[in-house]
Amino acid sequence: MLLAVDVGNTQTVLGLVEDGVIMSRWRVSTDASLTADEVRVKIGGLISAEGRAWQDVERIVIASVVPLLTAAYTELAERVTALPPLVVGPGVKTGLPVAYDNPHEIGADRIVDAVAAVAEFGAPVIVVDFGTATTFDVIDASGAYVGGAIAAGVETSAEALFSRAARLSAVDLEPPARVIGRTTRESVQSGLLFGEAEMVDGMVRRIRTEIGAECPVVATGGLATMMAPLCATVSAVDPDLTLKGLVLVAAMNA
Repeated sequence: MLLAVDVGNTQTVLGLVEDGVIMSRWRVSTDASLTADEVRVKIGGLISAEGRAWQDVERIVIASVVPLLTAAYTELAERVTALPPLVVGPGVKTGLPVAYDNPHEIGADRIVDAVAAVAEFGAPVIVVDFGTATTFDVIDASGAYVGGAIAAGVETSAEALFSRAARLSAVDLEPPARVIGRTTRESVQSGLLFGEAEMVDGMVRRIRTEIGAECPVVATGGLATMMAPLCATVSAVDPDLTLKGLVLVAAMNA
């Protein structure tokens, strides 16, 4: 079996894959202080809860934006599978032409998202990833990754707001019933969530104008299921997009 690992700044998503199909998936908090031994125990518990064991894992593929955890998962892979993991980065086949001034600057998660989006929706296509940052990835009609945009994510904006505004208390991130808040709680929720949705829709419209195409927009990331219904331009939601991209890249590099 294949273990696909997407290490993000806030959360890590893992998938246990058999014959190209994601059989089990987990989302855990990212903790950069974990050692390879601690990761082995933590993830091993999730695997055993599904009636599997580390012995069933033959290969590990990783997309990571946290270098310390990249090293920990690499050490873990070599112990568990006796093989180095496939770490998505320069030199790894993705089948995706990259038209970016410095391809080394692109996060591995953004590349595998793009790979999966093209496979599932064709090109051109836009990926909006709702995570610590809200990222926009653009694949043009030729199937090339041409760039995108990075904005603060909803939770990141909320943390900044609550830490800097003494009279504002933290609120649950859930859409209010109306845009015009009748309480401070509703007002904050409206600004954070509806404001983020309008930012996404505005950016998508600008991107479509720039590439000259009305293309599908797929949302992914930890907050995608909450944010997508608030965005008029999002046409599909796929929380497994990154894992699917990792599975495709692993197959290309078999």
